Amino acid sequence: MNEPTRIVAIRHGETTWNLDTRIQGHLDIPLNATGRQQASRMAQALRDDPIAAVYASDLTRAWQTAEFLGRAHGLEVTAEKGLRERGFGDFQGKTFAEIEALLPEQSLRWRKREPEFAPPGGESLLALHHRVVEAAERLAAKHPGELIALVGHGGVMDVLYRAATRLDIQAPRTWALGNAAINRLLWTPEGFTLVGWADTQHLNNEALDDNRFGLPAKPVAMLATGNADGATPS
Repeated sequence: MNEPTRIVAIRHGETTWNLDTRIQGHLDIPLNATGRQQASRMAQALRDDPIAAVYASDLTRAWQTAEFLGRAHGLEVTAEKGLRERGFGDFQGKTFAEIEALLPEQSLRWRKREPEFAPPGGESLLALHHRVVEAAERLAAKHPGELIALVGHGGVMDVLYRAATRLDIQAPRTWALGNAAINRLLWTPEGFTLVGWADTQHLNNEALDDNRFGLPAKPVAMLATGNADGATPS
């Protein structure tokens, strides 16, 4: 029987568009100064974790975040398109308020989290879920008994949380997806298990949360007496 793969899952650091509540999707927006600082602090917080590989979305904001972690461990970052943010098509480049004003019917379907709804030119939640879970399982299967890092986006973190907690794709979100927060999971061929979520102690608990019309998000404490790689629970 294969040993579990330990995972640290990290959303990219802050961007200017995060502050503006502007949908980035597949548009290639870099980190701002705060985001670079967040990524640096995240990398320092994980410097003693025995990370064997760092995988990241190829979009700049995630790639830049992952590079901080890679440098802290002397590892090259490996690009994985399966860890990209949801493709938002016509929503991309617009603020939440603009989407509600310009595309009210589509905005309502988005807020209701209709699984099969896709903005024109974008992805549905079902497609996103399938893509992210496939990528995460494939990467985890390469590293039984090891610890790996997956660096992605808010939508990616949301999918991983749901997969690990067996929550329905339409369930309202009540957990945080903070920039550069540290999230921990286990993977075996039976699926994902949640170990800890939304650790932002390295950021003084100041991580911008992109709520995407969800309910107010609350950090989730460690879900085990200790985490899988022996680091101090948070």
